[in-house]
Amino acid sequence: MIYFDNSATTKAAPEAVDTYAKVSANYWGNPSSLHNFGEQAFNLLEQSRQQIADLVGVKLSEILFTSGGTEGDNWAIKGTAMAKREFGKHLITTAVEHPAVHNSMEQLKQLGYDVTYLPVDENGRVSADDLRAAIRPDTILVSTMAVNNEIGAVQPLAEIADVLRDFPKIHWHIDAVQGIGKGLHDLIFNDRVDFVTFSGHKFHAPRGIGFMYKRQGRKIAPLMAGGGQERNLRSGTENLPAIAAMAKALRLLLADESAKVAQQRAIRLAILHHIETFDHVTVFSKDLPVFAPHILCFAIEGVRGETIVHAFEEHQIYISTTSACSSKKHVESSTLQAMQINPDVATSAVRISLDEHNTMAEAEEFNRVFDVLYQQFAKLR
Repeated sequence: MIYFDNSATTKAAPEAVDTYAKVSANYWGNPSSLHNFGEQAFNLLEQSRQQIADLVGVKLSEILFTSGGTEGDNWAIKGTAMAKREFGKHLITTAVEHPAVHNSMEQLKQLGYDVTYLPVDENGRVSADDLRAAIRPDTILVSTMAVNNEIGAVQPLAEIADVLRDFPKIHWHIDAVQGIGKGLHDLIFNDRVDFVTFSGHKFHAPRGIGFMYKRQGRKIAPLMAGGGQERNLRSGTENLPAIAAMAKALRLLLADESAKVAQQRAIRLAILHHIETFDHVTVFSKDLPVFAPHILCFAIEGVRGETIVHAFEEHQIYISTTSACSSKKHVESSTLQAMQINPDVATSAVRISLDEHNTMAEAEEFNRVFDVLYQQFAKLR
């Protein structure tokens, strides 16, 4: 079996699963309890927080735990809107964001907020000049992804940071769910960003856990009221086994990161350079530095994306249409739509997404199967 759908979810690392089981068995005290058993759980919670903070190079107090990327995106956006509404109700994002960002913005529009969606170029990237032109006196938030989940385009984060340094009161949120462990740390954790969101199941942690970086001193309103956990910002008894497992998974992910990134890039290019030689193939994730090392999106013209996915599945090769969140809804790729790709081509788009466990041998097998299927698909065109 060849699993090329890591942007949808990754297999939990055995070491993370082991940590989850051990913490579940031995640390079932509530970290908020006053007794010694609760204190042991609290200490492990803070050790995990410190480990994550050290791994990404921030302060312990700047790491907050969430249930994953969707909650983190909602919190950064809606929490900023609530905390800063007296200063303005204008929000800026891009036309290619994940539904967790896009739909949060649309909800806020219904509550009277004004949202500007920045257009993208032929590579799915926004322009820093367009961002600067969109900023108004009442702008309170800019939200941009690090890596596009559909085609792998890396947004110009350094240029965006340069613009936003001139507007220090505007919150900047980066959705880095697809960017962790991909050689983009310095771009993501730049000296201007205020909030960064992550999802554990994208890097071999259990599902239902994530974390958010919140720059010290930045205000954000809580979305959930309750017992006051996470420094009164995110109430609810902490999922300690998953948090400890996520800290373990992140440590494993970032070990030898540069070598892992190089391996994924080489595998991606081996497939890209093979399929781009075929007449009826359109590659959206180009061989350019502005694309992440692990995502390859392409279309076989005249063949629907779900048909391509199932054809590869018959050979035990697992890929996806452009987004796991919309694949079963048969929704056209929002990214390709924003790039003004012909809808007839966009509906043929599929995505390969790699992790550090994929091999060049798997790429070679994919290319072999691709050749077979391409000939079969010729009958459908």
